[in-house]
Amino acid sequence: MTSILDELEARRSVARLGGGERRIDAQHAKGKLTARERIELLLDEGSFEEFDMFVAHRATDFGMAESRPSGDGVVTGWGTINGRMVYVFSQDFTVFGGSLSETHAQKICKIMDMAVQNGAPVIGLNDSGGARIQEGVASLAGYAEVFQRNVMASGVVPQISVIMGPCAGGAVYSPAMTDFIFMVKDTSYMFVTGPDVVKTVTNEVVTAEELGGATTHTRKSSVADGAFENDIEALAEVRRLVDFLPLSNREKPPVRPFFDDPGRVEDSLDTLVPDNPNTPYDMKELIMKVADEGDFYEIQQDFAKNIITGFIRMEGQTVGVVANQPMVLAGCLDIDSSRKAARFVRFCDCFEIPILTFVDVPGFLPGTGQEYGGVIKHGAKLLFAYGEATVPKVTVITRKAYGGAYDVMSSKHLRGDFNYAWPTAEIAVMGAKGAVEILYRSELGDAEKIAARTKDYEDRFANPFVAAEKGFIDEVILPQSTRRRVCRAFASLRSKQLQNPWKKHDNIPL
Repeated sequence: MTSILDELEARRSVARLGGGERRIDAQHAKGKLTARERIELLLDEGSFEEFDMFVAHRATDFGMAESRPSGDGVVTGWGTINGRMVYVFSQDFTVFGGSLSETHAQKICKIMDMAVQNGAPVIGLNDSGGARIQEGVASLAGYAEVFQRNVMASGVVPQISVIMGPCAGGAVYSPAMTDFIFMVKDTSYMFVTGPDVVKTVTNEVVTAEELGGATTHTRKSSVADGAFENDIEALAEVRRLVDFLPLSNREKPPVRPFFDDPGRVEDSLDTLVPDNPNTPYDMKELIMKVADEGDFYEIQQDFAKNIITGFIRMEGQTVGVVANQPMVLAGCLDIDSSRKAARFVRFCDCFEIPILTFVDVPGFLPGTGQEYGGVIKHGAKLLFAYGEATVPKVTVITRKAYGGAYDVMSSKHLRGDFNYAWPTAEIAVMGAKGAVEILYRSELGDAEKIAARTKDYEDRFANPFVAAEKGFIDEVILPQSTRRRVCRAFASLRSKQLQNPWKKHDNIPL
């Protein structure tokens, strides 16, 4: 019996080494952790339960039969993050460059099936050279099996991808279908075709970092939701994100202990909005001052900065925040910000996370670039996302809410539950200057008359009371009381029940 136990431990030791000490050293030399080190950092200490440690590939072509390492380039299993169950796979670059084979894919599929069955998030740590060429179509079939499971798990359990090395070719489409993608600066990249292929086909000379590095995907393409300095920081931030999320669509988000008075008054908010309506201010200040302990987890911080998305807690409960940012493009909605916010709103609605919207929007960004790029369709995505959402929705208009953008930003007409406005709010079809130039075109030569008309328009419409008279605004509130009013609003909506008409699925304007 002792010899059998010794053999088991010996086999485990070999499996834990992956591609061997030399390759582990090479991984460390690149500033990267190994697959198992990453899992240890991601999960609670001692909580990891591994599956399929001894699985080996079945390929025999190209001399593959001589090298059949245990685990076949991916470590899979489950564990806990702050006591809550998650499933995880971590690709091992020390084994065949982390390339995906038929059995490698089967290991990933197994834990994804279990995650959906048992209701727990899936976290994928990607570090792979792509499909294993020696296996041909079998490895491609493996990718497709993973893709199908990504689709089936979407909206059922949260899916998080962390790109911690190369992720190229067909491999990119699995992360692309997950809810959140994080990257590590300087050591990770994603692209469909690499720099060599790009040079051959289009004659463009580009580095891997420029083509698909963390900066490219967080600032230009919006493929990734965040980028971190190293593996350790990335895994710590994933732990923090999981704390905000429910385990599945069958559960509510977790409630955490909080040490912040829900009735806290913030006098500084009374002076947040400048007297000059064209002067910007930082909307993040409002978000931080409303959140429990000022804790805000921002999503896609470096892309479409004219809109802010992320998670806060109010009375210990997770809330998704969408807010216009007057500091960038005056807070206008455009193609990029509409896509960013629509995706976020739909995620929140999938997982029963209430949505708080702060509005200061002068309209949609004008110009041929926007129209040719399809701002109509992209703006409709955000409108559609808010309109179909059945979760509790609370909206606070701080300053401008003009035109169609007023409608889009979780207005009362899109089934907003509580729609508040600060006294500084201006709710109108357009700003006073533009409106007067249309209404009184014949008087444009008389500056005095136009000034009087503009003043008259501002007095009548540059306030929240016309909308409040019509019931489109539930209450005009003191800025200092925003936290208390919003906390009470969400508390009253905890038992909200609203269902959309039966349908197979909707047809959002893609």
